[in-house]
Amino acid sequence: MSLFRTKPIDVNANTGLKRCLGAFDLTMLGIGCIIGTGIFVLTGVVAAQHSGPAIVLSFILSGTACAFAALCYAELAGAIGGAGSAYGYAYSGIGEFIAWIIGWDLILEYAIATSTVAIGWSGYFGKILELLGLHLPHALTNAPLDGGIANVPAMIIVLLLSVLLSIGVRESARFNTVMVMVKLTAVVVFILVAAPHVNPANWHPFIPPQVTDINGQSHFGGFGVLTGASLIFFAYIGFDAVSTAAEETVKPQRNLPIGIIASLVICTILYILVSGILTGVVHYDKIDVMAPIADALKQLGIGWAEALISIGALAGITTVMLVLYFGLTRVVLAMSRDGLLPKPMAKVNPKTQTPVQLILGSGVAIALIAGLSPIGRVAQLVNLGTLAAFFMVCASVIVLRKTRPELKRPFRTPLVPLVPLLGMGFCAFLMAGLPAITWEAFFIWSAVGLAIYFVYSRTHSELAHQP
Repeated sequence: MSLFRTKPIDVNANTGLKRCLGAFDLTMLGIGCIIGTGIFVLTGVVAAQHSGPAIVLSFILSGTACAFAALCYAELAGAIGGAGSAYGYAYSGIGEFIAWIIGWDLILEYAIATSTVAIGWSGYFGKILELLGLHLPHALTNAPLDGGIANVPAMIIVLLLSVLLSIGVRESARFNTVMVMVKLTAVVVFILVAAPHVNPANWHPFIPPQVTDINGQSHFGGFGVLTGASLIFFAYIGFDAVSTAAEETVKPQRNLPIGIIASLVICTILYILVSGILTGVVHYDKIDVMAPIADALKQLGIGWAEALISIGALAGITTVMLVLYFGLTRVVLAMSRDGLLPKPMAKVNPKTQTPVQLILGSGVAIALIAGLSPIGRVAQLVNLGTLAAFFMVCASVIVLRKTRPELKRPFRTPLVPLVPLLGMGFCAFLMAGLPAITWEAFFIWSAVGLAIYFVYSRTHSELAHQP
């Protein structure tokens, strides 16, 4: 039964981290992470290769699944808190073994997501330099498998963000807020400028007929909408990252639910608007997969807006990286503090009140992945981990309502167990739509994690040393 031992809940524990974030900061963190690659990169990939104009349905499907999960996150974030997010909730509600699996998946999710976004950032950075008449060598902007030496801009931006995160969470939050305002301006400009140029003919067929590529994979059709929704889930990792800031939040029981729900609502509305306008302006088979929004304006001949969108995309993708990177370090911090990972990784610098060694070590690892991995081969690895984490958060709400009915819950998920069950069902449905290669990578990563747990983590756990 030690596999299912649960961790005591202490929402007011002093962890050495600085409490300085309010509801506005958390909402900006959520928007900072959710609005970025999803709008500026993934809209092109999903519309051109999977859903066509029905990408709107893919976003609605993903957003609905996220809404159920977000309500569950809001309850657990207020009632349990902690830097570990879904890992911590599962540890308190279901048990250590499941918590380890979720934590191990979150590490993959955040590390690969940050690397993927860094690669996307490099693409937009190159586009801005081209607008200025400058061109970076192919060898320095592409991974070895793409014919280059390394994606140097992607590596540099990760290392710069590691320095910012090491300095302090308040400084990082202020930088994030400024960048969020820049990218929201760019998104609103795209909506206002491109909307009058929408040609309804581009929305036909709304759901393109199913086709099979040379690799035997199916695209478009109803299954394409499902696959698109599964891939788009990458964009919604943001509100999970908000919950990792619990130990640095003022009045977390009030502010965390506000930040989680507000950021999800705002971002889902913007996603639907932008994806609908994009496929209305450019036919889905002519969308640029690397920089779809900027290229759409280029095709319309609106040069100044293209430049603004590229700048906004660069700012937007920067904040996504920042928040994902932040989330990774906080999950590892929580797991190390619990003894499931080596204790030295949980060391907090008393001057900056941040885990400096962990941040810098993670930065080097992420930079190497970003510099040496092609985007197409790493992006899909994130989604299964995200969906698995959301699934377990929904399950934890049901379990804790039964096992800890006395727990103070400033925010209560409505219609329990219906809402958590719907969240679990949607997550399972979207998991089924992911490509086989994603499942293979997930099982390999999970097998490595299980080996580490039984060889190291189970015996070094803090709970293993308690009577």
